[in-house]
Amino acid sequence: MTPNEIKSMIEAGIPDSIAYVDGDDGVHFAARVISDSFANCPMIKQHKMVYAALGDSMESAIHALSIQTYTASQWEKVSNQQAR
Repeated sequence: MTPNEIKSMIEAGIPDSIAYVDGDDGVHFAARVISDSFANCPMIKQHKMVYAALGDSMESAIHALSIQTYTASQWEKVSNQQAR
């Protein structure tokens, strides 16, 4: 599995999302997912939304996935702080 395949699956499963996925060994990945669908949801529910978008791949093709989730406004604040 490639980072681009995971990105596509997340963005298809969470329609208003933007995903950034990194990983270079084919089984360990890190995903940052931005979606206003995460608003007012606890982090566990946000992560479950990402897992649901990946379906059975989480049990077979993906060994480990680190997830960070943000709403658009949260992402704007984080990305502005990182740019400094």
